[in-house]
Amino acid sequence: MVLPLCNSMKEHHSSSPCCGHPSDCPTVAKPQPHSHDASPESAAVGGSWLDGVRVLAFDADDTLWDCQIFFNAMEQWYCEALSAYGSAESISTSLFAVERSNMAELGFGSKAVIISLIENALGVSNGSLDNALLQRIISKGRSLLRIPATPLPGVEDTLSWLRKNTNYRMLLFTKGDSLEQEQKAKRSGLLRYFDEMVTVSDKDTQAYRQLCARCGVDPQQFVMVGNSFKSDVVPAVEIGAKAIYIPHHCTWQYEAMEPFEHDNIKELKEFDELKHFCLGSIQG
Repeated sequence: MVLPLCNSMKEHHSSSPCCGHPSDCPTVAKPQPHSHDASPESAAVGGSWLDGVRVLAFDADDTLWDCQIFFNAMEQWYCEALSAYGSAESISTSLFAVERSNMAELGFGSKAVIISLIENALGVSNGSLDNALLQRIISKGRSLLRIPATPLPGVEDTLSWLRKNTNYRMLLFTKGDSLEQEQKAKRSGLLRYFDEMVTVSDKDTQAYRQLCARCGVDPQQFVMVGNSFKSDVVPAVEIGAKAIYIPHHCTWQYEAMEPFEHDNIKELKEFDELKHFCLGSIQG
């Protein structure tokens, strides 16, 4: 089920400094509720980095399952298919420029990418692109809507452990097209570990403030877990929340950002390290 968050929020979802975004209204998909049978002692205890934390929010793409590798493979095919109109570097550069110019109206997600693929192909070919190639580009773009969303190593075991052994409220917090993200989450088989799935047009500070308000927690009681320093770490820390950064080997250039150290940031190399990190906090 998808519910509008804006009905219960007085503040509006603002655009990021880079661009505006089409939807001011985050949406929530609610999986089946869980019974929290962990004892109060299993929550984070005083004196630890997780002391007082009530909510763990998880990014989806490239945190729980691979995503960018499929977009990179598609772009490589795309550049080869359009090699008659320029080098791979020039085709890729112009595509990214088109994508960025479209973000204000189209936001993020595969559907926005498909439109950008078509626009860029028509642009670099000066409108001379033949229909057969255009159809192949559309078909290749649509395949991005069906990526497998297979959980990355250690993800399901860790989420299952957190569900059984902690009292954290667990959220799936992602950005992009709500239908596309929900379908990936369903294919992953991971929805059963989360209390809610929240999809926003962009993860800026206002989106994090809205999420904390919806959960009824202060930012200091909220931790974001994700692979994007730009989207999962910085805006969370800027509102006073904490973030656990788990880098992925493949990052979209739009999300590229040099990590930095901060008291409210912890970096883990692998997702399954999260279980040991939380276990250490539980044991004090």
